[in-house]
Amino acid sequence: MLAAMSSALPSTSSQATAVSRDRGDACPGTLRLHAADDGALARVRIPGGVLGVGQAEALADAALRLGDGDLHLTSRGNVQLRGLRDGCGGELAGLLDAAGLLPSPAHERVRNIVASPLSGLDGRGLRDVRPWLSDLDAALCASDGARELSGRFLFALDDGRGDVTGLGADVTVRAAGDDALVALGSVDGAWRVAAGEASRAALLAAETFLDVARESGERAWRVDELAVPAAVLTRAVDRRLSEAGVAHVKERTDTRRTAGPPPGLVGDALCVHVPLGRLTGPQWRELTRVAASTRDTELRLTPWRGVVVPVGGLGTTDTADALDRLSAAGLVTDAASPWPRVGACIGRPGCGKSHADVRADAAGGLSAAGRSPLPLYWSGCERRCGHPRGERIDLVAVPEGGYRLTVGPPGGPTRTTVLTDPSQLATALAAINP
Repeated sequence: MLAAMSSALPSTSSQATAVSRDRGDACPGTLRLHAADDGALARVRIPGGVLGVGQAEALADAALRLGDGDLHLTSRGNVQLRGLRDGCGGELAGLLDAAGLLPSPAHERVRNIVASPLSGLDGRGLRDVRPWLSDLDAALCASDGARELSGRFLFALDDGRGDVTGLGADVTVRAAGDDALVALGSVDGAWRVAAGEASRAALLAAETFLDVARESGERAWRVDELAVPAAVLTRAVDRRLSEAGVAHVKERTDTRRTAGPPPGLVGDALCVHVPLGRLTGPQWRELTRVAASTRDTELRLTPWRGVVVPVGGLGTTDTADALDRLSAAGLVTDAASPWPRVGACIGRPGCGKSHADVRADAAGGLSAAGRSPLPLYWSGCERRCGHPRGERIDLVAVPEGGYRLTVGPPGGPTRTTVLTDPSQLATALAAINP
């Protein structure tokens, strides 16, 4: 057990350059739709990516009745519905509310929580994070202060394996034996608390961020946008935890990282990758049919645009048959596939700001991407929407046509070349890669 004390370990900031926000957060949600070129867009928060079969069917029904019929996975394990018809907001909200996907209208955009998707399924994590997920979501929805969080603010619950720790969350909780390490943005160090206090400590840290931003007069959507010194945040969190009676000790952050789940059978789970994050209606129905035949009857959406289906209760033959059916539906079940190494924003025609049909170009360059030493991400413009963290090759469409290819570590030296013809991707990759 932890002693009721707080150490004075110094903290230095590795925060990114502060960002000045001169407008309100326009991040879309379920009740605040975004107008895109292909119709309205709704972003449905799915804490931890966990969906019951009934909820999954409700999402598919909403997409078919009101939108383009597809479900679009985000880099936070959420779902976007696109191509929504005018005036459908009330009907959409009613459908999602009836399915339990809208527990608090005042908090629906701030329920951004990613969690280790294989937690409790493959024996690799230090603890099952599901209790943390349930507790944090409930506490978040019960907090009046949390309503002020931006729709971009992110919580991460890591079962100790290090998969979601590297996603750049604003508050990260990582299992550490009988305790948990709670980190705030990229501020050095973490607060060790008892595992039973992890969710409460995470919410207190988020509320402290809001307090510090308010006191400093800054409009910041994320922790690393604050211009205040890291020591100010550290002292404020120490004080907030102490006032709440949460025993804590500041210590160095665990920096070990692992990748997300590979496609295929992993432990007691079927893992599939969704090419470019777009699930058709038939693919979604096949996934829900598999989930409905299992003991847990749930799906887990991952921050890497994949889906994990716990297969407890299925025999070896049924599991192999399920993998075959998912593969036949166009989902990636082979870990050797190049698709998990390729990502793209929505591009044309869905986005009016895009300079290219990046998804078509990404699909056309799949073979070349499979031979690249780094993953690729295709963006239709400089905004690079949905861009994941980590080193990769960026392909950004330019107004005059073609793409600018850039590779290099964040904040470090980069190499750049130009791709005028997407069919020549292999040549461009050979020129830019060492």
